Amino acid sequence: MIDDRAALGWDAEFGRAWAELGAPGEPGRVSRLDRGWSTVLRTADPVAPSATTRVRNIGADVAVGDWVVASGDGERVEHVLPRRSAFVRRASFEGARGRPDTLAANIDIVFLTHSCAVAPNPRRLERELVLAFDSGADPVVVMTKSDLVADVEPARREFLEISFGVPVIATSGRTNEGVEALRSFATDHRTLAFLGASGVGKSTLVNALLGADVQATTAVRSGDHRGRHTTVAAELLALPGEGWLIDTPGVRAMSLWLSGDGIERAFSDVFELMEHCRFRDCKHDQEPGCAVRAAITDGTLDPDRFASMERLVAEEAALEAEQRATLRVADRRRGGRPPPEPD
Repeated sequence: MIDDRAALGWDAEFGRAWAELGAPGEPGRVSRLDRGWSTVLRTADPVAPSATTRVRNIGADVAVGDWVVASGDGERVEHVLPRRSAFVRRASFEGARGRPDTLAANIDIVFLTHSCAVAPNPRRLERELVLAFDSGADPVVVMTKSDLVADVEPARREFLEISFGVPVIATSGRTNEGVEALRSFATDHRTLAFLGASGVGKSTLVNALLGADVQATTAVRSGDHRGRHTTVAAELLALPGEGWLIDTPGVRAMSLWLSGDGIERAFSDVFELMEHCRFRDCKHDQEPGCAVRAAITDGTLDPDRFASMERLVAEEAALEAEQRATLRVADRRRGGRPPPEPD
């Protein structure tokens, strides 16, 4: 069983967390979520007897990729082990906009997918990079549908100008261009995750990586070469060799959650410029000796990129203020009593 867990991505860090928990039962890894139910993998061999089990997520914040321990009767998720990494955005669905929405947990590499067949969207990629850096996983920019354009280099150069050292790989699920480059990340039982908007070609690329038509695909529209949304639920899939892949549904909104150093890392060029401003409290507006404004004036820094960073900083600040207000309300309702300990 230990070897089987290792093949699922289990390591010594998870082992220590499980030992400290002291909970009965064997841990398993969540491979799919369906309306309050988790499908949990017990072994890396999906056709083995009792390879998977379905348990309820009663009161548990569970994401695909999580390691969980079920209750003694095997009916519900009792514990979620601490995550090594998680791609988290602010929930966009009605009634939950003040809460985090974890798209994938315990991932090593996150593929940020963008179609070559449409104009690059630098503002979306900047958001994705912030979230990816905050996730604890390593981001890779994946350009899909390279077979639909005569020359991918202009788009690649634009992505490279934004990503600053993050790999940018052009791929095609139909011609297999770049597939081996992506597959090279799937070593040592690492977990890869695909994230991107609907219709960018994730499912076709996933099938190319799996070597089989596992994920449904649809015909593309002739006008913009976008496919229709086909992946309806995130799912953990075994890759040929020693890796795992989480395919996620297309994501329309990439709202920030509480950030660590994601903004600083995604906009490292801007923060480096700020270090050279004459005044430490420079607002980068009309102050003399502002290195940021000088870079915008001489064309070194794109003003749209700087404006994008300022919007993200403001968005994060607003979210932090909202969370503090929520905590104050909760504290008043408890009459100053401490919050209950988590299970």
